[in-house]
Amino acid sequence: MNMEATDNIMESDEFKKCVDFHGHICPGLSMGYKAAKIALSKLKETRADDEEIVAIVETDACSADAVQVLTGCTFGKGNFIYKDYGKMALTLFSRKTGTGVRVSMLNDAYPADETHLSLLRKVMAGTADATEQERFQSLHMQRSRDLLATPDDKLFSATIIQMKAPAKARIEPSEPCSQCGEPTMRTKLELSGNKKICRGCLEQSG
Repeated sequence: MNMEATDNIMESDEFKKCVDFHGHICPGLSMGYKAAKIALSKLKETRADDEEIVAIVETDACSADAVQVLTGCTFGKGNFIYKDYGKMALTLFSRKTGTGVRVSMLNDAYPADETHLSLLRKVMAGTADATEQERFQSLHMQRSRDLLATPDDKLFSATIIQMKAPAKARIEPSEPCSQCGEPTMRTKLELSGNKKICRGCLEQSG
């Protein structure tokens, strides 16, 4: 992909929506954007209005925000599932066809840049001076652009899979927690002795 095509992506409404939702442009957002576009294309699906498609992400890093924006799968609708595997991988499942696609980053597809990493550590620690911050932002943007310009098959593998349809979101009545009194979804209350306690209170007491 040439730089003009990359510029077209970055100026597109859907990429701008990802940036607005996430707050800034970064390599992780670019990865999530590309993964979501690949998955939607492979499934021949468009953005979900309700629960027509389900997204399963294996990282809670920046890429997950682009997935939510592009696929329409969100925590609130119950069709966005997070698995804490620490992988840049996305599974998208179509309830209409019963087919899914898993898009995962290839090994060594995105080699680390030691200068970028060193500056990132300084920026996160609050020790980077103005020159280092400017250099970091420049590298951060360049690596984001480089990812968008990389051919899909050089970054990701995409495998069509058959899987059991994830359960749909459930809406259930609430009951007050015996300890804090706050209304809690009935199935999320835990029995402690002869009392029904919310998980928040259980964590505090544990």
